[in-house]
Amino acid sequence: MQEVPQDLLEAALSIIKNAYAPYSGYRVAAAVRASSGRVYRGVNVENSSYGLTVCAERVAIFNAVTEGERSIKEVLVLVERGPPAPPCGACLQVISEFGDDNTVIYSASLEGGVMKWRLKDLLPFRFGASYLRAQK
Repeated sequence: MQEVPQDLLEAALSIIKNAYAPYSGYRVAAAVRASSGRVYRGVNVENSSYGLTVCAERVAIFNAVTEGERSIKEVLVLVERGPPAPPCGACLQVISEFGDDNTVIYSASLEGGVMKWRLKDLLPFRFGASYLRAQK
């Protein structure tokens, strides 16, 4: 089985109970390591207007950005049940905003199992700032 960084796992384990998932019952916690080495945490927050739900990965990254970080090196997604799950497309796009091709993404489940990818494997053709700076 793949190994995950212990500090990221402990950070996610410490908050998964705080996930707000009254509709799906699918609790998720995330921990991200910024290039500074600091670890930031987040949980999923559902809303009765489903489109307003925010995933744990984005909450963790937004917490990092709030503290002045601009570069993410590792992301751990911890799910309460089921198999390890990769980040959704919206989360991958946010990870790509603050990560690079080699940003490592781990997923683990409290029921067992770990997966590991690099961002380039999950989002090989991503939209980025270079498209916005294109010359006409």
